[in-house]
Amino acid sequence: MLDDIKLKKNPFSLQLNADDFLPASSDEKESLVVMRESTTYWKDAMQRFAKNKVAMAAMVVIVFVLVFAFIVPNFYPYQYDQQIRGSEDLTPMQYSEMELKSISQGESVFPHIFGTDSFGRDLGIRVMIGARISLLVGLIASALVLLIGSIYGAIAGYFGGKVDMIMMRIVDIIYSVPDMLIIILLQVTLKTPLTQLFDSNPAFEGLQKIGVGLISIFITFSLLYWVGMARIVRGQIMTLKEQEFVTAARALGASNRQIIAKHLLPNCIGTLIVTTTLQIPSAIFTEAFLSYLGLGVAIPMASLGSLASDALGGINAFPYRLIIPSIAISLIILSFNLFGDGLRDAFDPKLKK
Repeated sequence: MLDDIKLKKNPFSLQLNADDFLPASSDEKESLVVMRESTTYWKDAMQRFAKNKVAMAAMVVIVFVLVFAFIVPNFYPYQYDQQIRGSEDLTPMQYSEMELKSISQGESVFPHIFGTDSFGRDLGIRVMIGARISLLVGLIASALVLLIGSIYGAIAGYFGGKVDMIMMRIVDIIYSVPDMLIIILLQVTLKTPLTQLFDSNPAFEGLQKIGVGLISIFITFSLLYWVGMARIVRGQIMTLKEQEFVTAARALGASNRQIIAKHLLPNCIGTLIVTTTLQIPSAIFTEAFLSYLGLGVAIPMASLGSLASDALGGINAFPYRLIIPSIAISLIILSFNLFGDGLRDAFDPKLKK
């Protein structure tokens, strides 16, 4: 008995103590401190995103702009191409003489919130349609960039070697091409055939309204703007392809296509979301700039850039025509930038506290 006691007290003894392997009591379990609750990658990212007040405020603004651009025009009493006689050059919340006469007779007339232009078109609905065009350009162009860039970058990063070298040299060449020159050349080249196609086929009436200029912008994004996404995805894939799960997939007989589509790209989803979100304001700014130069949507369709361009002629007499679309463009671009920054901080594990 004394020998057993000595063995238990001897710190250098190799004898195991059976009492150390007994189940913990309820008091011992309660005394344990849980440092951090277990959670998933997505749940953890969303929790950190929700704590970012600036990003949450930007998301609220984006939702407001989406409602303003896509839902409110369905209930608005005016159309973007409607010319109201006698209502030319009205200031915000001003009625024309005919509208005042109708109001005096007991009729209900909806006010022109942002005033009207020189053709009597309500600026409120035109700003809404302009915001819709800008958002559609940003979303569609970013989707094209995501699709082309992720596939191209994944293939280059996965196969490596000569395949990667050739594909990346193509990317370097595309980087050197001036995008504005391509857009202008596409407009000159595509204007006649697309116009003939739109006139001969009623099914393309919707595309005819937005014009050849906007279609050339989409084509340019498909041809040029995906290279940044491709480089980012390539770097991610080159790191992930050395992981054990890729080796296991190969051992189980998965093809290269299955490994890229089901294992590598899903593990890049955080980077893809952040990069795509940050691409949206760039596309919106490009469309606004080109529409400002007259290379965007076709008349009478409105975009925020074309509204700002049209306002230059009467900037001294009607400065609000330039201020309102300019504020709308700035608000949309700033909101998407802050939203993208918030997502980047949320999905970056290095920023985890």
